[in-house]
Amino acid sequence: MSTNKEQQAFGSLSPAVMRASTVVFDSLEDFVQRKKRQPDGFSYGVTGTPTARLLERRIAELEDGQHCVIAPSGAAALMTTVMGFVRGGDHMLVSASCYGTLKTFAEKWLARMNVEVELYKPAIGAEIEALIKPNTKMICMESPGTVTMEMQDIPAIARVAKKHGVLTMLDNTWASPLGFKPLQHGVDFSIEAATKFFSGHSDVLMGSITMNNHEHYDVLRETQSILGQQVSPEDCFLVLRGMETLALRVNAQGESTLAVARYLEKHPLVERVMYPPLESDPGHAIWKRDFNTNGCLFSLVLKPGPERAFHAFFDALKHFVIGASWGGVHSLAAYYPAALQANRPYPATDQPVVRLSIGLEGAEALQMDLEQALAAYGNALSSK
Repeated sequence: MSTNKEQQAFGSLSPAVMRASTVVFDSLEDFVQRKKRQPDGFSYGVTGTPTARLLERRIAELEDGQHCVIAPSGAAALMTTVMGFVRGGDHMLVSASCYGTLKTFAEKWLARMNVEVELYKPAIGAEIEALIKPNTKMICMESPGTVTMEMQDIPAIARVAKKHGVLTMLDNTWASPLGFKPLQHGVDFSIEAATKFFSGHSDVLMGSITMNNHEHYDVLRETQSILGQQVSPEDCFLVLRGMETLALRVNAQGESTLAVARYLEKHPLVERVMYPPLESDPGHAIWKRDFNTNGCLFSLVLKPGPERAFHAFFDALKHFVIGASWGGVHSLAAYYPAALQANRPYPATDQPVVRLSIGLEGAEALQMDLEQALAAYGNALSSK
């Protein structure tokens, strides 16, 4: 027989992980009306369980938004947003420095579906108005841009878009909502790769789409369902847990990143550091005006050298792990060869790019690691 104590409600600081594919109902009427209860209700596991809704609410609060839809990855969040609103015959403007998967999707898939795709110069502002056509449906932005860190004047672009009735979406992963809140600046959809800062531990894939317009939310919840963009409740739990330390990690990693970037800026083997918080960066004024955090990601161009010199640099790294993602507690280094830059519209450089993600190892240890890696690079430059 249960005691009164055993019957008391269970409480926990840790959210419950609620798994489900089939959702059951108390009556036929509830079952018949299930679709009308969307997007916040539950009809099938593909649109989430209470665990997913809890995460969506917390992300929406952080973004100062009204609604949020999560997706299985940052890329999925980008594609879901586009697929929800862009149709054949529409014109879509995409930043040339945005996430490569989005550009590929636009140019190789949407263009074949009669969508007119136009890549625009990344460091743009109100002058984007000259590119808008009567059939322009959406502007896809990312600031700073992936790899080469170009800054866009997001508020200016959003004002122009509103004037012409064009939707806007921004990949805001670099800053996170702690550093920049797109919805406050007139952007329609704020996209985050929760894989990065939100999760923080390099062990989960997820993306989020946050907005204020309820009609847009209806469309995207339906799009999530139609495309089968379900998210595991276990992954939701991991992101919820990661968000508990989000502010601490973003601030600590940002401080170390600025210190490491300043060190590299003065190194004789470094030709250029691409990092808007540096006063020398072309996008610094916009970053200073609009952003509140330093981010943990930046890129650098080394003095020109042969491929073997870059191999020597990367092979010498000890604290930095070679990998393409970022935002976790471990520092990462990635390599983007010159050919990739040359093939880009509006390239920021014609040289190879090294991208660094700064973790929580401490700025001094990372600087020492980079010092000896740069020494290896220098030795390779001087050898025949």
